[in-house]
Amino acid sequence: MLSAITPFHWRDATQLALEPGAIALMVLAAALYAWGQHRTPHWPRSRSLYFALGLVVTFIATESFIGRYDRAYFSDHMVQHLALIMIAGPLFALATPLDLAYRAGSTRLRAALDSRLVTFITEPIVAFALYFVFIPVSHLTGLFNEMLLHEWIHQFEHLGFLVVGYLFFRVAFGLERGRTIHPGLRLVFVMAAVPVDTFTGLALAMSSHNPFSAYRTLAPIGSTPASVLANVQLGGAIMWIGGDALMLLACIPIAVAWVRWETRRTVELDARLDAEGR
Repeated sequence: MLSAITPFHWRDATQLALEPGAIALMVLAAALYAWGQHRTPHWPRSRSLYFALGLVVTFIATESFIGRYDRAYFSDHMVQHLALIMIAGPLFALATPLDLAYRAGSTRLRAALDSRLVTFITEPIVAFALYFVFIPVSHLTGLFNEMLLHEWIHQFEHLGFLVVGYLFFRVAFGLERGRTIHPGLRLVFVMAAVPVDTFTGLALAMSSHNPFSAYRTLAPIGSTPASVLANVQLGGAIMWIGGDALMLLACIPIAVAWVRWETRRTVELDARLDAEGR
């Protein structure tokens, strides 16, 4: 039966919340990526590094003290949420795992990656829609309360953050094969998602009452209704300010890539016009 835990103190920062199922999935992901890299000559080391960093961030967000207190403090959950969807997700997108699977896999696996289902899931509009829906639904509906009460829903939420973050930033970075959008539109793509985090964060930061009844039993021992509400409001502020800041930070490499693309395009166009003039 779920029960409250003692309030967090910084001496608890060394505590772990090891979940065998989650660790097994991370080990499996690392093994599959290493296998694909072994079968793919000249695979960029930078992409392998991004994948390793993504796993490290995922481990810290779910298995460290952050994971231990993520159902006791709403603010802690928001830190975890941002780490998974806006740090680990982009790192996995930079690692281009689908490209690695396509290059290292069998004919059957390549056919599966070229299937209508995978093509649909990786469509830019689908990635945006998933982000647009998943964030408010997972925080402003009864689903969040159910996550607090049921560990299996909690673990699926973690996976959802990673998948949605990967699919979203996969489009934003435009590195993998498949349908892409104009480099300039990638900035619009990212900026258009900022209001989702802003709206959800502000709705929680301005709450006048605790919207999640499960905190009556899961909040740290000694918590009062006022302290629980204050922590929900803090979590909303973290999502609003932290989410917007991370989105703007992600725009920097996207803008740089756009400038480089335009520069190459200009050089190619000038060379073509010179050739036609001659």
